[in-house]
Amino acid sequence: MASQAFEAIVEDFEFLEDWEDRYRYVIEQGKAMEPLDDALKVPATKVEGCASQVWLHPVIEDGKFHFDGDSDAMIVRGLIAVLRSLYNGLEVAEVPGVDARAEMSRLGLDENLSSQRSNGLRAMIERIRTVAAAA
Repeated sequence: MASQAFEAIVEDFEFLEDWEDRYRYVIEQGKAMEPLDDALKVPATKVEGCASQVWLHPVIEDGKFHFDGDSDAMIVRGLIAVLRSLYNGLEVAEVPGVDARAEMSRLGLDENLSSQRSNGLRAMIERIRTVAAAA
C-alpha cells in the first residue's frame, strides 16, 4: 500500500526511459527537500551502514509517522526524499507492513544502485521500521 506521493513518483518513472534520467529525477527530489537542521545531525539520528553520512529524524504526531532526513551525497538525499514519499503520513501501525524493497523495486532502483548504496537504503528502511515498531 503506497501513498499517493509515492505513486506519483512511480508514474513519473514510467515516462523516464533511461536510468540517467531516473537518476537525475531522484537527485532533483533530494534537492527539493528542506535540509535537516544541523542541530538534528547528531549520533542518535545518524544511520550506520551507509557509505555516506545519513541522518533520519522521525516524528510521530497524532499516530501518524513522518520523518525528515539529510545526507552529504546527492543521490542519497534523493533516496531519502523517495522514502519520505513512501512513509510520511502513514499511521504508525502501517509502517512495518510496508514492503519498501518491493515498492522501491517498482522504480528499478534496486538493480541500478551500487551495492554500497543498496546497503545504505536497506539501513535507512530498517531504521524507519525500528522507530515505528518502537512507537
